[in-house]
Amino acid sequence: MLSSVLFVVGLFAGMLALLEFGRKCGLRDYAKDSEHSGKGLGPLVGALFGLMGLLVAFTFSGAGARFDARRHLIVEETNAIGTAYLRLSLLPAESQPTLRASFRQYLDSRVDFYRNLADNPETAQTARERSERLQEQIWNQAVEATRLVGAEANANAVTSLVIQSINQMIDLTTTRMVALQIHPPTPVYLLLAVLVLACSMLAGYETAARKTRSWIHVLGFAVIVSGSILLILDYEYPRFGFIRVDATDQVLVDLRHTMR
Repeated sequence: MLSSVLFVVGLFAGMLALLEFGRKCGLRDYAKDSEHSGKGLGPLVGALFGLMGLLVAFTFSGAGARFDARRHLIVEETNAIGTAYLRLSLLPAESQPTLRASFRQYLDSRVDFYRNLADNPETAQTARERSERLQEQIWNQAVEATRLVGAEANANAVTSLVIQSINQMIDLTTTRMVALQIHPPTPVYLLLAVLVLACSMLAGYETAARKTRSWIHVLGFAVIVSGSILLILDYEYPRFGFIRVDATDQVLVDLRHTMR
């Protein structure tokens, strides 16, 4: 989050500097040729501003789609864990207590991982490693338990249901980890920053047509554009900014409460 704020603050400062630089260039040109300065540049300026707007729109739309996908994956993982936990009832009674205890520990480790991901990465990594060990433990316990299912209990169907649900639960952890790492390539953000700075200089050049500087327009332009980019970055990294998916994690906590 701090890096995003510093990036946007630097961009805001750069916009103000280039707005002023563009205005000085415009004033110099108007002093040389006040009648023709700036004429014929409209299509060029419009094209650059249009490209900037298009890139902002695409990055914002993509960030929003990935934000919703990450929230959906939280619900999917919760459902997968809940389903696998319920299907333990199909196993022999003597195998269930150990497996249920492992499931409770596993869910605790998953909640700890996401709670500490932003503020305590070392603790989050420890929780992740614990989750992986528990996945292997649950799998081995489940395989051993299915071997105790008698033929009269429709062993093949029970084994398929239990193993399939645990496999889906484990697969979703990989899906969520990949979702955390999917972001637009860095050159996309660099191009966006370059376009914003270039448009700031051109906007400053256009303001030279006025003798007095309009701080409302200058500051408004810089604040709105840099604020929009901060919102995009916040949307893109929902574990580290002001817009977060932490509230959706409550469904995991609620599921844990039902396992007591």
